Amino acid sequence: MKALMFGWEFPPHILGGLGTASYGLTKGMSLQPDMGITFVMPKPWGDEDQSFLQLIGANNTPIVWKETNWEHVKNRIGKYMNPQLYFDLRNRIYADFSYFSTNDLGCVGFSGRYPNNLLEEINNYSIVAGVIARTIPCDVIHSHDWLTYPAGIHAKTITGKPLVIHVHATDFDRSRGKVNPTVYGIEKDGMDHANHIITVSNLTRNIVIEKYHQDPRKVTTVHNAVEPLNSEIAMIQSKKGTKDKVITFLGRITMQKGPEYFVEAAAKVLSKTDNVRFVMAGSGDMMNQMIRLTAQRNISDRFHFTGFMKGTQVYEVLKSSDVYVMPSVSEPFGISPLEAMQCGVPSIISKQSGCAEILDKAVKVDYWDIEAMADAMYSIVSYPAMYEYLSVEGKNEVDQITWEKAGLKVRAIYEQVI
Repeated sequence: MKALMFGWEFPPHILGGLGTASYGLTKGMSLQPDMGITFVMPKPWGDEDQSFLQLIGANNTPIVWKETNWEHVKNRIGKYMNPQLYFDLRNRIYADFSYFSTNDLGCVGFSGRYPNNLLEEINNYSIVAGVIARTIPCDVIHSHDWLTYPAGIHAKTITGKPLVIHVHATDFDRSRGKVNPTVYGIEKDGMDHANHIITVSNLTRNIVIEKYHQDPRKVTTVHNAVEPLNSEIAMIQSKKGTKDKVITFLGRITMQKGPEYFVEAAAKVLSKTDNVRFVMAGSGDMMNQMIRLTAQRNISDRFHFTGFMKGTQVYEVLKSSDVYVMPSVSEPFGISPLEAMQCGVPSIISKQSGCAEILDKAVKVDYWDIEAMADAMYSIVSYPAMYEYLSVEGKNEVDQITWEKAGLKVRAIYEQVI
C-alpha cells in the first residue's frame, strides 16, 4: 500500500498541532509492514526525521527544465531529497510553468510558514503537486488540512487515484463562527472532491456534515493520539524552582483557545490562595491583550508569559506544572492535554474539545464557566488525593491512546476507497 500525502508542516519546525499530528500518524502507520508513505510539504528544513517515510519538498521539485550544473544540483538538494528522485521529477515535467518565479534549479520558492501571500503559496503548491503526482506511484492520495486540499484535488485529477482528506480543523473553529468565505470555499471544495473525509473528532465530523453539507456515510472520525515519550524527554526533570503550585496554559494565544477564560479563572483562584503561579506558554495575536488583562485583574505578579515554545521546551514546561488547562472555545481535538497527562500532569479541558470524547481521567468544564474552571484548579492544587488520582490514572489512560491504533483505522479507510 503506497500513500502520497500532502501536508504543510512537519516536526521539528511546527507552528501548531497539525505538524505533530502528521508526524504521529505517519510514524504509527509506518509500523504496518507493507505501508509506504511519501510525505510532501512546501519547504523541509533538512533536519526532519525521515527514517520511516520519504519526505519531498515542493520547493525542491523542478517545474521548469533549465540547463544547469548538475553537480551543483546534487550538492544543493542532497540533504532534502535523493538526487536521483530530483532528476526523475525533472524528466517527467509535462507543462511549462515558466511564468512562476523559480530559482536556478527550476523550483518554486515556498516560505515553509503561513505568510501574507498564503493563498498564492497554496495555489503554487497545488501545481507542484501535479508534477510530483506524475512521478510518485501511489494507491491513495491523502491531504492534511485545508491548505493542501487543492494539491490533493490536482493529484487526484492527474492520477485518477482516490483522495482522502484529513480535517484537522475547520474555519468555524479558528474564527469563532466568523468564517472567511475564501477559506470556506477551499475547505468545501476539498470535501466535495474527496472520496472519503477523516475528521479528528465527532465534534468536527458534525461540523463537516452540517456546515459543509457532506454525506455522513463518507465522513469517519479517527481520533488523534500521542507519541510515546522518547528517552530524552523521559529524562527531563522539573525546573519549577518554587514551592508554589504552577498552573499552565500552553498553546496559541488566540480567540479559538480561550485564553481570557484562563486569566479570569486564575483571578478567582488567587482570591482564595496566594501560593499558585500561572504560566501562559505560547504566542499569538491576543498575547498583549492577555498581559493587559492580568494587569487589570492585579495578578501580573503571579503570571509568567514565556512566548512560543517547541520540542523539549514544551515538556520542560509540562513537567514543571502541577495542573494543565486547555479552555478552548472550539477545539477539533487538542493533543496537548494528552501530552500533559503523559507526563503525569492533571488536566482540565473544555467540553468543547474533541479530546473530551476519549478522555475520562481529565476534568471537563464548559470553556465559559470560569467558576467551574477555577474550582477545578483550586481543588487539584489543594487536595493531594485528587492530584494523585488524576496524575496516575490520567497517565494510564493516555498510554493506551496510540498512533498505531489510529493508523490502522486510516488503513481501513484506504482499503475502502480503493
